[in-house]
Amino acid sequence: MSDTELLAQLRSGNRVAFEEIFNRYWNRLFAYAYKIYEDEALCEDMVQEIFIRLWERSGELSVSNLEGYLFRAVKYKLANSIRDLKFTVQHTDVLSGLPAMPAVNGQMEYQELEKEVFVLVDQLPHRCKQVFRLSRVDSLTNTEIAEKLDISVRTVETHISNALKYLKVNLNVASLFFITVLFFLY
Repeated sequence: MSDTELLAQLRSGNRVAFEEIFNRYWNRLFAYAYKIYEDEALCEDMVQEIFIRLWERSGELSVSNLEGYLFRAVKYKLANSIRDLKFTVQHTDVLSGLPAMPAVNGQMEYQELEKEVFVLVDQLPHRCKQVFRLSRVDSLTNTEIAEKLDISVRTVETHISNALKYLKVNLNVASLFFITVLFFLY
């Protein structure tokens, strides 16, 4: 479905359309926010707030470019946070120098990196891969994973650590920055 079709359905209160928008944009919005602010919890909260507000205002939206709207919302949310917390001029300069949307090449690089990461994840031993996916794709906590798989939390931590080490060793050096961001996306 195109963004235009999703927007039309979202305006009529379609929850499935909202979930599709969320799934389509959450990772990219978080990566964009994290690139600027580098605080995982704060960036997650900001992106979540943007989606909550999108859902709450879905009936009154007059948006023509969904992607642009969402990226601008992140940029303004970060700008307000930086201003409210009275961070340095350096933070503000970095933010003002960023485009409202990432370049198409950046999006393509992200998609290629994501594919590369999941090819490597598929090469992990079964249990390690299972734990890693539950953590990073399904967003379960270590305790939830331990309960679900009937293993200790320490074992979950070990599997995640081993997966991250494997990915770090097997990804090219240029991807290391992006891999750091990717691991915080899920």
